[in-house]
This record gives sequence, C-alpha cells and structure tokens, in this order.
Amino acid sequence: MKSQVNIIAVVDVIGALSIRGLHDGNLCMVDDGPFGSSHQGTADLVTIVKPGQVVSWTALAVDLQTPVEIKNISFAPSDGHAAHGQDHAGQAHRGQGPGMRAPGVHAQGAHGQGAHHEQDAAGEKLDLDVWSGVVPHWMTPGVPYQYRIEFQMYEGAHSVMHVETPALMCQ
Repeated sequence: MKSQVNIIAVVDVIGALSIRGLHDGNLCMVDDGPFGSSHQGTADLVTIVKPGQVVSWTALAVDLQTPVEIKNISFAPSDGHAAHGQDHAGQAHRGQGPGMRAPGVHAQGAHGQGAHHEQDAAGEKLDLDVWSGVVPHWMTPGVPYQYRIEFQMYEGAHSVMHVETPALMCQ
C-alpha cells in the first residue's frame, strides 16, 4: 500500500475570478492514489484511501503568474452530508497541528505547527502550500466523506472561493 496520497487542485484563477466561481472547468482535481479514485479531473474527485494513509493537498494555478493557495479544508459531518453554514465538522491544517477534528482525517504534517513560513534568499516569506492529514481508522468503508476546500486568489471581496463536492472514501 502506498503510504501517501497526493491530491492536486489545479485552478484557473483568471477564469474563476472572471465568473466568480470554480465551476465551468476552473477547478480540476486529481490524485495519485493506487485504488481507482473516481471523477479524476473534476471538482467532484472522490479519492479512495485506506486508514492510516497520509493525504496531502496542494493547489496549483494554471497560469504560474496568478497566485492561488488553499485557505482551509473542512469535513462534513459523518453522515456524509455537508454542514450548511457552519464549520464545525473538522479541519485540515498546514503542517503539524491538533488535527482535523472528527469526522475528517487527523492532520499530521511534517513542517511545524500551523501555517509554516520559509524564508528565501531575498528574505521574503514563502507559504507552505501543502495541507496534510492522516486517514482515521474509524471511517466507514464505502461512505464518501465530503469536504469543503477553500482557495485564496489575490485579495479582495471575491478572492476566496470554495467547493464542497470532493470527498475521501475508505476502501
């Protein structure tokens, strides 16, 4: 079994900002999991995982000159339905933190607690754009655990967008 599954979210930032949404091909999610995940290349990706596996999320912009980063990842309640208007179900974290609270995966990063910053040669702070978590053993096989993933693009009133359609599912 592969010990880590990487999920890449490719965002067309210019397209998303133009229509104020991640639909119509502005978000493409893929993973490298070995278990035959479904809906590869869409915002509805269902990543098949095993308990104990590390799941890492990374955001990339289609145009390398337009910035995008993951602002937050939160999981829906364990019945598989999205939390409407509330973010109480669970969160992933950058780096090593207290973990995604039930019912999501428990965060176990390798880069310090909370948002991690590195300094480049010019002294600028670089955000670490990898969010990681460990799949808990209590996830019910065959049940998709949907999550909300939020993306930050530039700054301003409409710079944060999200989808609630991707999921993790234990085999």
